[in-house]
Amino acid sequence: MDIKILPVNETKQPVKDESHLVFGKEFTNRMFIMEFDRDKGWHSPRIQQYGPFSLDPAALVLHYAQEIFEGLKAFRRPDGSIALFRPRDNFERFNLSAERMCMPQLDVDFCLRSLNELLKLEQDWVPHTEGTSLYIRPTMIATEPVLGVKPADSYLFYIILSPVAAYYKGGLSPVKIWVSDEYARVPSGGTGEAKTGGNYASSLYASTLASEKGYDQVLWLDSVERKYVEEVGSMNICFLYDGKIVTSPLCGSILNGITRRSILTLVDEFGYEIEERALSIDEILDGSENGRLTEAFGTGTAAVVSPVGQFTYKGRNVLLGNGKAGELTMKLYDTLTGIQYGRIEDKHNWVKML
Repeated sequence: MDIKILPVNETKQPVKDESHLVFGKEFTNRMFIMEFDRDKGWHSPRIQQYGPFSLDPAALVLHYAQEIFEGLKAFRRPDGSIALFRPRDNFERFNLSAERMCMPQLDVDFCLRSLNELLKLEQDWVPHTEGTSLYIRPTMIATEPVLGVKPADSYLFYIILSPVAAYYKGGLSPVKIWVSDEYARVPSGGTGEAKTGGNYASSLYASTLASEKGYDQVLWLDSVERKYVEEVGSMNICFLYDGKIVTSPLCGSILNGITRRSILTLVDEFGYEIEERALSIDEILDGSENGRLTEAFGTGTAAVVSPVGQFTYKGRNVLLGNGKAGELTMKLYDTLTGIQYGRIEDKHNWVKML
């Protein structure tokens, strides 16, 4: 398909003072968009003015939450060039989410070409300050106007761009984690492995409770026994336990994080043994106190690596790292961000230049 480039009004300009950037508040002038109809397939790809959509009040996404999305970043390098980190992986995972949510597949190569065209037009919006980036949000929603619980016959796919600040402006700060024993992120057999909005909506109540108690994130346990660790907030989580990296297995209830994949590759290269197994909350609490657990960190696109400094479960508090990010956590953060920003050689072909 040919991508139409429609005229836009340059109504906005990139933020000059990048210290004022916040996550997800500012958007560029353009977006990519195309439609799907069951009898036509994908059609009408175009880059047009960023702006509101017109949706029928009966659109299926508004009633039955048939929706998926992705999140990736474009990075400005010191020489002014722009790099993407593992973009193909994001669109391949997008298709896996689409399959789980009974939505149409996308041509990955076409998505990558569309994203490149959009980024070329909006490249001035990729910020220059250390640690900043341009956040990329591909999304698909069901648009068929019918009140009935079924897969839609029409969809809208779009990509929007948002310049974002460095996640840690003052260096990596360990977060306080509240372990939820009452609420679960997703049920066993649910949509946990898909990146769909309903998973995040179901997390809001417990996340709000945690925030009110003074915590930064929620650690989710499995929905069956309320015993085994799954994810933390919107990130995967890893533990340095008995000198090994232990992380939850991909068993359908957690997201197959692209940052997680990258981190596991790096720790393997650093010489650490990796165990993908169910780790119980009791092991974490006891390990924090007896020294078997020495570091814990979340992994995700937004923060890259987020060190954990405290766990609280049923009134029991345990501390890690004396208020500082662990040695391995810092090494992983510095290595992965170094690859993304071009300070460290990319030996894995993860980076794609614009």
